[in-house]
Amino acid sequence: MKYLVILLLALTPLSVHAADTAPTGLMCALLANPQRTPITDPKPRFSWIVNAPGNDQVQSAWQIRVATDVALLDKPECLWDSGKVASDASTAVPYGGKALASNCSYAWQVRTWDKHDQAGEWSSPQCWKTGQLRQRAAGTAVAEGDQRLTVDCYPLVQTPVIPVSLVDLGAGHYFADFGRDAYGALKITLTALPAGQTLTIHLGEALASPHQINRKPGGTIRYHHAQIAAAAGTHTYVVPLGPHDGRRMPESIGPVLPFRYVEIENAPAALAKDAIVQWATHYPFDEQAAKFVCSDPALNKVWELCRYSMKATSFCGVYVDGDRERTPYEADAYINALGHYCCDREFTLARHSHEYLILHSTWPTEWLFHSVMLAWADYMHTGDTASIAEFYDDLKAKTLLRLEHADGLMGKPYPADFKQVLTAVHEKRITDIVDWPAGERDGCEMKDVNTVVNAFYYRALVLMGQMAQVMDQPQDAALFQAAAAKTARSFNEKLFDPGTGLYVDGIGSTHSSQHANMAPLAFGLVPPERVAKVAAFVRSRGMACSVYGAQYLLEALYAAGEAQAAQGLITAPGERSWTHMIDVGTTITLEAWDNKFKPNQDWNHAWGAAPANIIPRLLMGIEPLEPAFRKVRIRPQPGTLSSAAMDLPTIRGPIHADVEATPAKFVLHVQLPANVTGQVYLPKLGHDGLAVTVDGTVCQGRAEGNGIVIEPVGSGSHTLIRTGM
Repeated sequence: MKYLVILLLALTPLSVHAADTAPTGLMCALLANPQRTPITDPKPRFSWIVNAPGNDQVQSAWQIRVATDVALLDKPECLWDSGKVASDASTAVPYGGKALASNCSYAWQVRTWDKHDQAGEWSSPQCWKTGQLRQRAAGTAVAEGDQRLTVDCYPLVQTPVIPVSLVDLGAGHYFADFGRDAYGALKITLTALPAGQTLTIHLGEALASPHQINRKPGGTIRYHHAQIAAAAGTHTYVVPLGPHDGRRMPESIGPVLPFRYVEIENAPAALAKDAIVQWATHYPFDEQAAKFVCSDPALNKVWELCRYSMKATSFCGVYVDGDRERTPYEADAYINALGHYCCDREFTLARHSHEYLILHSTWPTEWLFHSVMLAWADYMHTGDTASIAEFYDDLKAKTLLRLEHADGLMGKPYPADFKQVLTAVHEKRITDIVDWPAGERDGCEMKDVNTVVNAFYYRALVLMGQMAQVMDQPQDAALFQAAAAKTARSFNEKLFDPGTGLYVDGIGSTHSSQHANMAPLAFGLVPPERVAKVAAFVRSRGMACSVYGAQYLLEALYAAGEAQAAQGLITAPGERSWTHMIDVGTTITLEAWDNKFKPNQDWNHAWGAAPANIIPRLLMGIEPLEPAFRKVRIRPQPGTLSSAAMDLPTIRGPIHADVEATPAKFVLHVQLPANVTGQVYLPKLGHDGLAVTVDGTVCQGRAEGNGIVIEPVGSGSHTLIRTGM
């Protein structure tokens, strides 16, 4: 009998009372730690990570409870008990109980049912406090200056950092290296003689010699010096910074300066490391959320440079372009957001920056299209439509559809109502930019109807059509889909030179820049029969673009299957690569490849951090196919790497993928959270067979391009192996 019991247990779904069935990773209003800031949304949306034992698990139902106190969650006094709701939704579930009140405390928890309809345990409660709740209906007119934000953000934090090294240079002269550049303040604890004495403090980002800060670094590379009159006794001093260093900073933080190195002259007594503290300012950031390691040490260093740049450049509480201007720009914010999504499981800073820029747009034509791209990226990573709903009409205007000519291309001459178009996009002027600085355009001719601009225009039309479908606006969806198709036809007829097989820079141009070819390749505008020629040309130009343009150059190369070329550009030994940034001594990505390309550049610019998203999204190939990673594509393109591994944070939980690659064998391990399904690609390895071993069983995939697709791959841990013949 006991063997029969054991057999029955083996065939029965796992116990519903196991502790590992409780949801984790709770988020309220997209905040993993909502207790840190007041929430103003009267109907906050809830998200959680589904936990269910075994592979191929999906959530079949959920139940949420909300109360004014943790002790009341299971009592009749709770504000909302949803009951069991048959749904696989685990992100952006709106509050549905009694009206919340301003300036009050609340708690919530959730439980789920697995694919066998077995209930899991309740999650640990999560608490939050409301601020003054927003009352205005989404999309309604507001007074000038109202930010119309749909998201609440954390306050900035200050992290104390002790020097990694402190060198006593003699005669009261010390040199400290904090290991990494950071925006922050400097505090020094000193014990002075009764008479006291004056210290000179130097802060900087660059060195003139191993133990001396560069006093004249050039450009906007930062150097600052100050003096402190030490009082008798032991005191902690905050080194005064210039007034301009308080730009965009909250009063509670005060001025900050990017610096890595400190020199102290005329110290009255011996100094220990912990007496000199860099107070680094940043948005809350989980250093352990994302991990990448591969067989190429140079690529590992590039990843760490770009990953850290996501944290370091968050110091303003909104994405900015670096220390030179501290100004938000749409293209900067887009690259920053994509990298931030890949490095931490937080979305509020990205959304706040995006929504700020919708109403405070900037002058480059293509930057307006980036607002549409940001809106779509936000939705795909959060599954939350609140922002699209609020700014739907603004986003429609930012496609610049009203500037389209009869042939479907947009550009000059602009229509008579051009000023009205500018008003609708919250801007006073627009100018095509292609790349910046202008010397990074690979000789692109700036024609009235510009190829790069129209490639971005096409992308904005496509994404606006998809957002119209999401918002149940069928007429708008049809309008933008038709406009995108029309633009694509004219683009490939009028901007393509059949003699060279390349795209020209614009109407009336005979020149083909790298930009005019990488943009359509990145955005899927190049017909299959033209891809090889266009990709070969793009590859042949090397890194003929800026650190901003590199985002789309790398996207274009990976889209064309040129992984080896893309990887080579990231780690190239020359001055136009990220390894060069590391070599010059920065620990945050540069604004330009080198001072020679932009003499006024700064050393702390997130738009130079494209590998923070390119490595996870395209090299490791992990991208959402459905909102909030409900379905994920995993398509590694490791190029010359023999091994690579990635832990990617998502709103549904971490996704892991690791690759071992040789010419004869390709092994891919994937781990997907519950309530996620995957579409997995493997290479063909030189033969036409479609057999792949999945968890020890031979399966037949389908051919797609140069790869084999296996789907669906369910949640849990799986090993897929492809061998050569």
